[in-house]
Amino acid sequence: MLDVRKPELYSAGHIPGAINVPEGEWYVNDPFTVPFSTPWMELPPEEELLELVGDAGITSDSRVVVVGSTSGSLNPMTPLALYGVAGTDRVAITLLYAGVRNVAILDGGYEKWVADGYSTESGTVTPTPVAYMGEVDETMFVSTEYVENRIGEAVIVDARDPEVYCGDVHEPWNTKDGHIPTAKNLPAPELFNIKEDGAENAVYITYKKMDTLKEMVSNAVGNNKKKEIIVYCGVGGYSSAAYFVLSEMLGYTNVKIYDGSAQEWTWHEKPVETC
Repeated sequence: MLDVRKPELYSAGHIPGAINVPEGEWYVNDPFTVPFSTPWMELPPEEELLELVGDAGITSDSRVVVVGSTSGSLNPMTPLALYGVAGTDRVAITLLYAGVRNVAILDGGYEKWVADGYSTESGTVTPTPVAYMGEVDETMFVSTEYVENRIGEAVIVDARDPEVYCGDVHEPWNTKDGHIPTAKNLPAPELFNIKEDGAENAVYITYKKMDTLKEMVSNAVGNNKKKEIIVYCGVGGYSSAAYFVLSEMLGYTNVKIYDGSAQEWTWHEKPVETC
């Protein structure tokens, strides 16, 4: 059990036996800590990533369940709960990239675990480091140039909200509004069910049922599971959720992530389309 919440939340209560490696340690360029012109939520250098995995006691054969936080504000200006879910997905897909073969996400996160009455413990659990021997998947993350060359060939998926995809809402880290030409919209927030408290807060968030996800994905990208699909979002969070659903839950076998996403695309002055 890999708990990726903040240390103070983890130490106050976690699933028995879970270790803690906070989400922010799994990427570089934390959002809002570097200029808009610098891509956020990027992969760590390979050597540092593999050391991080090994220090957590994880091997390429480990069964890893990533536990995050799914509660928080749902205010349109600060959807913290959905960003938290996306961050958990980001850790999961980074482990897959690092060569860990068996990675799952605890549906509903720590909050649903507690709501369902399961046991917890406080304090910390110290993992036993190992020499991690896995190999990164060099094909999983792609560049701006790669995406530009695959327009019209691959299915490009934009995982942002429809209003952002269409160019009606501006995100400040982008220089232009709209989406990559030919991109289909598969909004990551619509992949989830949200249990609300009636005051614009999420109690916890779970994935929608598999049949619903299959229908949503089929409508967006079709049913050819061997077709190349490239997912992106604003900076790299929502695209992680879309990737996990496509690749790990629904079995699409040729999914890639454009990690620079709309932020890097627009700062490179690449073309966009609006609805």
